[in-house]
Amino acid sequence: MVRVLSDSAVAQCLSLSELLPVVREAFVRQGRDEVERPERPHFPVGAGPDGSDPAGTGLVMPAYVRGADYYATKLVGVHEGNAERGLPTVNAQIALTAADTGLPAGYLAGTRITNARTGCIGGLAAAELATGPVTLGLLGAGTQARWQARAIDAATDLDAVRVYSPSDSKRECAADLGDELGVPAEPVDAPEAAVAGANVVVTATTATDPVFDGGALDPGTLVVAVGAYEAEMRELDAETFERASRLFADVPAEVAEIGDAREAGLDAEDFAPLSVVFDGDRGRERADEILVVESVGTAVLDAAAAEHVFDAAETRDAGTEVPL
Repeated sequence: MVRVLSDSAVAQCLSLSELLPVVREAFVRQGRDEVERPERPHFPVGAGPDGSDPAGTGLVMPAYVRGADYYATKLVGVHEGNAERGLPTVNAQIALTAADTGLPAGYLAGTRITNARTGCIGGLAAAELATGPVTLGLLGAGTQARWQARAIDAATDLDAVRVYSPSDSKRECAADLGDELGVPAEPVDAPEAAVAGANVVVTATTATDPVFDGGALDPGTLVVAVGAYEAEMRELDAETFERASRLFADVPAEVAEIGDAREAGLDAEDFAPLSVVFDGDRGRERADEILVVESVGTAVLDAAAAEHVFDAAETRDAGTEVPL
């Protein structure tokens, strides 16, 4: 029997406060090379035989944390045009397979899990590397921007949020976050207004050009960039990297291939694995240091998060069991 979890079933079994330590441990295991994480292929989809532009990008992300009961295979579609259709830009499903027998065990709606585990990257980074209560400057007003704010709120003492987006979505996002998190949240009309005075700045966009001027950062700011994952995508300018005392990445070799790093002339050796921060490295040496965390996503987090949700579903008898 295979347990199938819809998005609503996943929501019943997912708590950020419970997921944060799961993601933290997955980072540690990845840093210690205690995981299997094959390369993730990505390819254009929805293109016609006449050579028309593809509708989106398909990705396959397999991973296994050694000793876990299951290994995971995440199937992802990224379709920028979905926003105009009122559909999510990123959609995902996660298949869990029993590690000891190879039998199918679970099939989970994966978009919420992806959003939550990505949010946890910002939350954990802020908990370890931010200075004091958090004033959050949020660049982006979409789904992932909201998950970043939620996870930072779950992991730290969040004082205030300022949201910038070039569209009016910033107003709805700020209103929703203020109601949901119970902290002052306001939309601002310029990137610098979100960045100046913030001690944590998060970029969660699909931009191809830098979304703020690195000169606007206050000393001591932590910058967490989670939007760029391809060479054509860029959220941070060269000045942000030049001002930073230390750079971290969830997967340094892959971060080196995105637009942020390439345009700044950085390679994998310029980034410390973020896992070291969760495995004994102090990360921050001085209160006035600017630190940067870059994330492209790692299937190891998907595997750990999906197993956590799946175990909770079995305990609660959530979802539906079907023969396969």
